[in-house]
Amino acid sequence: MRRGLLAHKNPGGHCAAVVFAQVILCAGLFSLGDASSTVQFDGKSWWEHVKVLAADNMEGRDTGSEGLRKAQAYVIEQLKAAGLEPAGVHGYFQSIKFISRKIDETESSLALVRDGKAEPLTLGEDAFFSTRVNLESVVEAPLFFVGYGLRVPEMNYDDLAGLDLNGKIAVVFNGIPSNVPGPLASHYQAKRWKTLKAAGAVGIFLIRNPASMDIPWSRMTVLRTRTDLALVGSEFDETAGEKIAGEINPERVDRFFAASGHSFQEVLALSKERKQLPRFPLNVLLHARAKMITGQLECANVIASLPGSDAKLKSEYVVLSAHLDHLGIGEPINGDRTYHGAMDNAAGVAVLLDVASALKKAAHAPRRSLLFVFFTGEEKGKLGSEYFTAHPTLPLKSMVANINIDMFLPLYPMKAVTVYGLNESDLGDDIRQVAQQDHLGVEDDPEPQRYSLVRSDQYNFILHGIPALTMKVGYKPGSPEDKIFHDWLHRRYHAPSDDLNQPVDIGAAGTYEEVISQLMMKVANDPGRRNWKANSFFRRYAQSSGGEE
Repeated sequence: MRRGLLAHKNPGGHCAAVVFAQVILCAGLFSLGDASSTVQFDGKSWWEHVKVLAADNMEGRDTGSEGLRKAQAYVIEQLKAAGLEPAGVHGYFQSIKFISRKIDETESSLALVRDGKAEPLTLGEDAFFSTRVNLESVVEAPLFFVGYGLRVPEMNYDDLAGLDLNGKIAVVFNGIPSNVPGPLASHYQAKRWKTLKAAGAVGIFLIRNPASMDIPWSRMTVLRTRTDLALVGSEFDETAGEKIAGEINPERVDRFFAASGHSFQEVLALSKERKQLPRFPLNVLLHARAKMITGQLECANVIASLPGSDAKLKSEYVVLSAHLDHLGIGEPINGDRTYHGAMDNAAGVAVLLDVASALKKAAHAPRRSLLFVFFTGEEKGKLGSEYFTAHPTLPLKSMVANINIDMFLPLYPMKAVTVYGLNESDLGDDIRQVAQQDHLGVEDDPEPQRYSLVRSDQYNFILHGIPALTMKVGYKPGSPEDKIFHDWLHRRYHAPSDDLNQPVDIGAAGTYEEVISQLMMKVANDPGRRNWKANSFFRRYAQSSGGEE
């Protein structure tokens, strides 16, 4: 490998000088699908797509924004050039209606109430509201710490056993007990409100584990007043009955625990060993007053297909997906208000565009058809993929697998791939074979407490019985790459600095594209359908059982 430097000007004027992005070029080139193909990936065309999608004029691609419409127009232009057919409801588009929600903090407040005396909390410093929920205007209820707040019947694990949560606000610590597998805990974490509602709770306040927070509180609080979205329709309302929701600053949680007889340090010590946490009343009320600003919004997924070459298999589809939206224009950090979303997720969209273009030049078309889906609303809660899987433009039973690409982070040379969903379906066997022939290691999720399997669009495919996975450029825990990965999360994830001026390993992106293309072609050309492993929890969602329970 050789190292080079590419200079990128910042047309928006956010930096006074020209900033250099470190780019590592891979000496080896890769081919699509099989050795007879002449198509090669070196990451260069990938980077050209990223430069367009993460440019200042895309304005951070917020759902429903003019910037996202510009990005969609660019994507469709590239899909047409690659010869892909429209597969939406209206051409390439699948329109979706949303409800928008925003908190008016000037008329909102939080306070702890002890012995009838209110202790005001500072929004943004002590805690803040979550607008993923349709907040009630006034709520006053006791706080009850419920540990991880998980009920996992398959493991006989229940944080709520014996608790009286009727009319209470559950305070939850984000984590996973050691005796519950990561994918299983991730699933029940995603469905936690259903469990807490059944136990009588009226809301949730979350305390994130400082040891595994992707974003420091200082950046989380900057984003707290952005507009959130929800899908129109009662079928999508997973927060029904949730009157209040929010987050507590882990550095200021002692105020909440003061009268409980327990300390947050006790919780942290037990969570470090992933032991079950104590559950106890906090012996304090939370008084909340929330003023919501609501509206309506419409946006769209972009969907295209490439017909397969086999008469028997072309009615089946391998789905490649990536979300096109990001956070748009927001509160400034270091003077920059544009949340560019270069790695999250212009990078993933660029892979799909590169693979689509390569297919046009490939020597052999895949036997199965391919479906390319560019989701909107992922940053608002995986909403585009939730709508698509509930109202697919093609029958769900025709979709044999989903390969989702989200923030794959080519930040260093690619020696391994980290796969989320590795041991759940036959796709794990496929990726192991692909990685072996490319001399790459394969790693399972090294940090299950981050719930990565359920945090992006592949999860909605899983809930509808379609084997799915997502993957990143891998790292070994404790390695220099580990440090680079986590430094990126703390410095650039959901920040304006996820831009075109950051260090990027172009060679790693090319290698990743080759892995994706080989996996896609392997699944598309193998006549057998992909199935869930016999011991996978997600097998229950297989299409024969009618999808999500």
